[in-house]
Order: sequence, then structure tokens, then C-alpha cells
Amino acid sequence: MSRLFRDVEGGPRCPHGSVVCIGAFDGLHLGHQALVRHARDRARALGVPCVVLSFEPLPREFFAPNDPPPRLMLPRAKAERLLSTSAGAMGVDQLGLLRFDRRLSSLTAEEFVRAVLVHRLSAREVWVGPEFRFGKARAGDIALLRAMGQEHGFVAGEIEPVLLDGERVSATRIREALRAGDFATAARFLGRPYAIGGHVVPGKQLGRTLGFPTANLRFGGRTPALSGIYATWVHGVGEHPHASVSSLGTRPTVDGVEPLLEAHLFDFDGDLYGRRIEVEFVAKLRDELKFSDLPSLTAQMHRDAVQARAILGVPASSAAAHEPARTSAESPQTAAQR
Repeated sequence: MSRLFRDVEGGPRCPHGSVVCIGAFDGLHLGHQALVRHARDRARALGVPCVVLSFEPLPREFFAPNDPPPRLMLPRAKAERLLSTSAGAMGVDQLGLLRFDRRLSSLTAEEFVRAVLVHRLSAREVWVGPEFRFGKARAGDIALLRAMGQEHGFVAGEIEPVLLDGERVSATRIREALRAGDFATAARFLGRPYAIGGHVVPGKQLGRTLGFPTANLRFGGRTPALSGIYATWVHGVGEHPHASVSSLGTRPTVDGVEPLLEAHLFDFDGDLYGRRIEVEFVAKLRDELKFSDLPSLTAQMHRDAVQARAILGVPASSAAAHEPARTSAESPQTAAQR
């Protein structure tokens, strides 16, 4: 049986009981980690699976498609971090990324408890974060969970908020820090540097013609939490992180629309198509700009590369000083975003 499931309907997944925690878990910051660890520890104590329940799309994305909240983490990255048993991952037993659609949004809190927590997961304990709400019109809360738990034989609890220097850790606060280019604060609240991961996709290779080939990651219609040009490290290319300059946005110079992350790896020559990489953000260089022509754009890209190398402490090689390195994972529209 797969450890990942998407549907509310279906037979029991945990016939001998489970410990469940519920939330959006966007970013898996320190508050989310505390909730998941608590649920995991309780599951181990009871000898039952630990199940994390989340939603895709996020409810706010479903209800406000024209003004969705910026995403800190894409679904695949969230699933990998929650299910993986590698160092730094959460290692839960099962993950429900429930399809948040019209049907699910119409379920009352009571119907959700009976269908998912009782029938599907045979919950023995249910844990949520502070001020958690669920169900139609957000009518469900910890009080309802506790009342229904008495009826159906499970215990419900709420963990305390996680504070750093007196400030509550939240996805909203992390988004604010990222918008301000404050990657140190974002990293403190996340418990790790902020990074975006995904599989490198092919492009139209405009980057090659401009001398700045890039590895490209798409967002699947979701809104990223960042926009601009950044000094970055790329993980997953070799034994050590690779210095890079990255652009994240809609590429206004060539009238781009879809948000795209494009990372130019310094002094790199290789094929990255299909490779899973993570782009770690270190410092913001500037906002996206629309240039009058490609030569103006290219000149600015060279200045960006020099600035990023200086920030990352990576000197230009003699070859790079005259000709940026080539890679087979090239930007479809490198110009567009800069």
C-alpha cells in the first residue's frame, strides 16, 4: 500500500488505529515540525502509524484562485520531506494530501471527522496547531474535535505555538521575511535555509544565445513566495553545492507569464535535464526589470553574475571572465525574467 493517499473516500488505511496531525504544513517550519514530531512520538508510544493530513491545493488557493497565497513549498517537496527517513526529514508513516475540491470544501466538520478520522484512519489521537479550523465555513475547531473524540473513541489535543525570541513562528511571517530579502530570519523560522526544489525541465534555449544557460524549475500554476534576481547555491549537482545566480519571476522582457525559476550555474558543463535539484537562496540582488532590448538585458545579467560571485565568495575563472559555462539545461526564456 502506498504511503501517500489523496482521497477522502476508500477503505480503512489503519485498521489498528493511528495518530493523526492536521494542517496546511506550507514550508514545514519549526512550528509544523514540532506538531509532526509530537504526533510521531505519540504514535510510536502507542505502536500505531503516524499520519499527516494536509490539502492540495491549499484551501486558500481553492477559495481565492485569482489571489492565491504565495507558496513556500511545492507539494512534491512537502511529501518528500514528510515521508523521507533521511537526516533532517520527518519520517512519518502515511501522508494524506487530500484533494481540496468542491466536494471536500462542502463537508461539514462533523462529516470530515466521521469520514476521514474515524472511518479512513481509525484515529486514536488527533493533534492540531494553535487556532486550527476545518470543515465547511471553518466551523470545526479543537473543541469540536474533543467532543467528537469522546463520541468516537479518540483523544484530540492542540500543541502550543513555537516562539523564537518572543515571536511566533508562522508561514505568514516567513513569507514577509522572504519578500524583504531577509533570508536569515526565514532560515531561523524554517530551521534550514530557504530553498526551492524540483526536476529540471527543458526550455527554448534562449539562455544559450545570451551566454547564460540555466536550469529551469516550474511551479505548476502556484505562486512563488519570491520574485527577483538572487545569489544562490544549487544542491544535487555534485558532492558540494554549486554557486549560481538565479532568476525567479515572469520574465517581463520577453512577455513571460508563468513563474519560472532559472539558475545559471557558474563554471558548470553538464546535462541536468530531469535531475532533481534544490536552489538555496542566499541574497537578493534586485527586482525583476523590463529591458528595452536583449543587449541591455545581457549586460545586466553579467553585472548580476559578478555580484553573485562576490557574495558567494566564488572568483571568476579565466574562461568565465570571457564566456559563461555551458549546460544542457537551458532557460526557455532567461531574458524574460530579468
